Amino acid sequence: MTTELENEAAQSTTALGPLIGLTREDIIGAVAVLLRETASDPQRLMRHSQAMGMDMIQIMTGKSELAPHPKDKRFMDPAWRYNPFMRAGAQYYLAVQKGMANWLEELDLDDLEKDRARFISNIIIDSVAPTNTLLGNPTAQKRMIDSGGLSLIKGLKNAYTDLTQNKGMVSQVDKRPFKLGENVATSKGSVVLRTEMMELIQYTPTTDEVYEIPQLTIPPQINKMYINDLSPEKSIVKWQVDNGIQTFVISWRNPSKEQGVWDMADYVRSCREAMEAVANITGAKKVNVSAGCSGGQTAAMLASKMTADKDELLGALTLMVCVLHPKQNDIEAGSLISENGLALAKRRAAKQGVIKGDDLARGFAWLRPNDLIWNYVINNYLLGEDPPAFDVLFWNADATNLSASLMGDFLTVFETLAFTKTGEVEMVDHKIDLSKVKSDLFILGGVTDHITPWKATYRSTQLFGSKDVTYVLSQSGHMQAILNPPGNPKAKFYVQKKKGKLPDTADEWLKGTEEVAGSWWPYWMEWIQARAGDKKPAPGKLGNKNHKPLDPAPGLYVVEEV
Repeated sequence: MTTELENEAAQSTTALGPLIGLTREDIIGAVAVLLRETASDPQRLMRHSQAMGMDMIQIMTGKSELAPHPKDKRFMDPAWRYNPFMRAGAQYYLAVQKGMANWLEELDLDDLEKDRARFISNIIIDSVAPTNTLLGNPTAQKRMIDSGGLSLIKGLKNAYTDLTQNKGMVSQVDKRPFKLGENVATSKGSVVLRTEMMELIQYTPTTDEVYEIPQLTIPPQINKMYINDLSPEKSIVKWQVDNGIQTFVISWRNPSKEQGVWDMADYVRSCREAMEAVANITGAKKVNVSAGCSGGQTAAMLASKMTADKDELLGALTLMVCVLHPKQNDIEAGSLISENGLALAKRRAAKQGVIKGDDLARGFAWLRPNDLIWNYVINNYLLGEDPPAFDVLFWNADATNLSASLMGDFLTVFETLAFTKTGEVEMVDHKIDLSKVKSDLFILGGVTDHITPWKATYRSTQLFGSKDVTYVLSQSGHMQAILNPPGNPKAKFYVQKKKGKLPDTADEWLKGTEEVAGSWWPYWMEWIQARAGDKKPAPGKLGNKNHKPLDPAPGLYVVEEV
């Protein structure tokens, strides 16, 4: 059970995107449409009610053939097949699920309205699954008997802990085994620059020689930077320094309400300040940049602004699991996003100053309730087990606030499709135009990524003016697509067979790809090293006279409480 929870939740880490524009009004609106359509055609309602009644009669007489999907983990216990009462209970639930699906298909709605109705109805139906209760969960009942009731006592204790210490949200991770600097974020390094908004961390070289062009990582603003250095086995930082790359990472400060005025322009200025410090410390004339998720959107804005300013410091650019050209049907909840919802989200954010990390995590969890809520209700409360102790989930639970001004800018970028326009949208004191950015590009997507779907990430290949663009598709989802170190026997990725210009669409690209066994990290490292200049002796110490070492990595901002 624990391994399944880890795998499910690791695919569903919190991410910044159009989801933050989801509002109560949009959800209520979707329900109102359902009710309106129900009332508009009594005959249709009667027809579906009769069909539902027939299913119920079949169940009561033991003649129903309704059965859960073989891969539905909620109904894996043999009792659902062999116990007639449990089987009937599951069939009643499945009949409701089937009836709702059939009814939705017949509603006179356009595609967008139908997607909204389907999304809301699935959340409601998932919440009333019999497995979410002790009476309807045979596995939990057996555990209670086998443990002499101790599983219930432990479950109640877990629920009380969540109510009092986790703001009422069911815990997805056991945080106790993890401590920053001890078994998480252990790579050696030092803060070499600290401002009000960020710390710049330089990591200690582990090779005698290093490449002359350094690498700066821009992390997402809604999570902490140590996703890049989780453990020695899956540390991108360690992989870079072990391969001779001079490695620097920005650590964003967790904004307080007073710092909610920080906007995209402020974050881009901070990135440029970090790049200039990196260049000053290393003596390099170029700085390669890598970024993921919302950090990738920031990096794209940075590249556009630097190009507009004729600043040639930016070298090669890597964008991981990042969508620059979103479409409403890319994600499951996309259908719920509306102009009204975006405007309301902006106003609420401005009033609050910051969007609390806990609120972002809670809203995100309810978009995938089976994976991120009910799984844990069953595991923690009904079975009385601890949630998994998994480093990716520990990082994901270490949420940060998002400044209202930055959220407003992200929503504007989404609403205007700013990155797809050539000089039409103004932000960060310039007109955004990625077609003028000529940096070599490496773009990564994840096959099973439902947060930033890979076909959406592929669209970024068509936005830049770069002549050298590489797209890699990792066999995993979101953060697991990035954290894919060598050594996993199941790992694989896809690349274009023939060198040259990438096709216009993801489907065309996929036809011309080849599957490569193993991690994509070595492939990326070759790409980085080819754009990192010549080798030179590794520096004997970190920083320089202008940027003296301060605190050891991972710095102070990752542990600062707000």
